[in-house]
Amino acid sequence: MKRSNNPAGTNPARTRREALGLLGGAALLGATSRSVFAQRSDDVLTEALVLRDPDVPAAGNPDGDINIVEWFDYNCPYCRKIAPEIQQVVQDDGKIRLVLKDWPILGEVSKFGARMALAAKYQDKYMAAHEAMIGVSSRLTEPRIRELLSGAGIDMDRLNRDAATNAKAIDTILARNHDQAVAFGFKGTPSFIVGKFRVPGILTMAEFEMVIADARKAKKSN
Repeated sequence: MKRSNNPAGTNPARTRREALGLLGGAALLGATSRSVFAQRSDDVLTEALVLRDPDVPAAGNPDGDINIVEWFDYNCPYCRKIAPEIQQVVQDDGKIRLVLKDWPILGEVSKFGARMALAAKYQDKYMAAHEAMIGVSSRLTEPRIRELLSGAGIDMDRLNRDAATNAKAIDTILARNHDQAVAFGFKGTPSFIVGKFRVPGILTMAEFEMVIADARKAKKSN
């Protein structure tokens, strides 16, 4: 079955309500020392692999007390719509580390964009590539992606070389991101982990702030 980029299969307002309902349950789980993370070192859902995968780019405060992990697709309109709000929350809070998990589930162009973004990290330009692609309002194509990346100051000749040379490593990252999303039960993009809470849908800025506050309370209580 083709995945939808509206995880609840309905309108965004209902998605947010359901997500917050799940968070309420997660808070109760936290009180009994349970977590969304697995304990086995060979499991894709270990805290280290989800929050601190050295191959996955992160933004915000590297020493932040709360992690927000986002699984996204560059051709997902909801991902593009919420991106400025997430950036604003991270900037205003100042103590959040944002982990960016490329999850290209909307076709071959999405896979191309994700691979190009991850290849850009070899010239320290992942965030430039990410912002260039997540910041557009229209559906992406391969020529448009190349145009955006070139306009973002990325060396395209080097990008092509890095994408080819590191193709296996990049596909391994994408496969790990996918396996984690599936293991968490996510059905589409965007999906999040906030602290140790699972958020399978989009939230408003105010709701993100509420969830972050709850995650901090849960962290202090454990």
